[in-house]
Amino acid sequence: MNRAAAIGSLALTLASALTLTACGGSGGAGVAADAKQTLTVWAMGTEGEKLGDVAKAYQKSHANITVKVTPIGWDVAHQKLVAAAAAGKLPDVVQMGGSYLGEFADMGVLEPVDTKTFAEGDFFPAAWQQGTYDGKAYGVPWYVDTRVLFYRTDLAKKAGIDKAPATMAELQRDAEAYRTKAGTKWGLSIQPGGLDTVQSFYPFLYSAGGAILDQDGKAAVNSAAAVKALENYGSYFKKNLSEKSVRPGYDVTKDFNTGAVPMFFGGPWLTSLLDDNYPGLKGKWAVAPVPADQASVSMAGGSSLAISADSDHKAAAKEFVASLTDAKGQSDWFERTNDLPANTGAWKSGTLATDPAMKIWRTQMDTAKSTPAQPKLTEITSKVDTAIESVTQGKSTAKAALDKAQSEIDGLVQ
Repeated sequence: MNRAAAIGSLALTLASALTLTACGGSGGAGVAADAKQTLTVWAMGTEGEKLGDVAKAYQKSHANITVKVTPIGWDVAHQKLVAAAAAGKLPDVVQMGGSYLGEFADMGVLEPVDTKTFAEGDFFPAAWQQGTYDGKAYGVPWYVDTRVLFYRTDLAKKAGIDKAPATMAELQRDAEAYRTKAGTKWGLSIQPGGLDTVQSFYPFLYSAGGAILDQDGKAAVNSAAAVKALENYGSYFKKNLSEKSVRPGYDVTKDFNTGAVPMFFGGPWLTSLLDDNYPGLKGKWAVAPVPADQASVSMAGGSSLAISADSDHKAAAKEFVASLTDAKGQSDWFERTNDLPANTGAWKSGTLATDPAMKIWRTQMDTAKSTPAQPKLTEITSKVDTAIESVTQGKSTAKAALDKAQSEIDGLVQ
């Protein structure tokens, strides 16, 4: 384990603390699940704000358990997690974003998942993979995230478009038609550069058959498929179909509402955002699967729930995590948050099973891909961010940009 690398810029004293505490565990059986106790839980963003209500409901049927939920902002989450891990003070249960899990599993601060309690087959394959590091599961999938195509159906009619684009070639053809025939300012909104540009690129990359890392965790970002995907991505900027400069915090839904942007790739939370903020758009937009290159493949994101290796409350923590990740718990969570369930059983009833739009999300998740967990995954994807920006700004060819990224990523993978 490379603990010093894992804690980044933290002081050497914290690195030493991590060395002493990270791999220890509680050293015993801990507190029994039915004993009176308090579970500490950290969750991020909106999930952190909503989880408190679920915890209150859980306590009503588990009188011996007090669940203390601490909401953490995503902007400070990594820093707080690293500091807590270094001090041996991680909460009993912690939400792990996909880019975090490999780092903290490598530190030795996460308890391996009990696969007798949590079955891999109950979850989307990509969701389970996100919680896996070095062949072992450390996170139970909580919710999933993917991207599909949002498009203006009313403007499509003006552009002479009668159906959603099914292929990448049709996507670009439609982007051009929206501009020339429907008078939109842009054809497709995709990110030109900056932090996490790679998330905008994933549908192009994966649909072309490319990847950042192969299944063995080796750099693969300059493959012929990846180069083809980045050439396609860059062509939108070269043809003035996508905006080359997008300000920080840009909200695509505003331009989608005005019609300046007729198409974009987005996540499930945007559905309710559009409905709530722009009721006048009702009936004027729809979602569709990612247009296919070799296949229709989108990114898989989301979060897992992990138990601290040092927790004295592992038994109770496991039961709480089970309540959040079984089909019933995930159906409830969807109703509260619109987060897509990672447990496929939750999709078999209610709105998730009957709503045509939800079926598109479900189908997209069946083929969605995630990047294998790595301790330095955030740093790895930042190299791809840089490569993409160099192409969208016309500073490099796709091949040269990805060759450079490949050489940099080679030194980061483990």
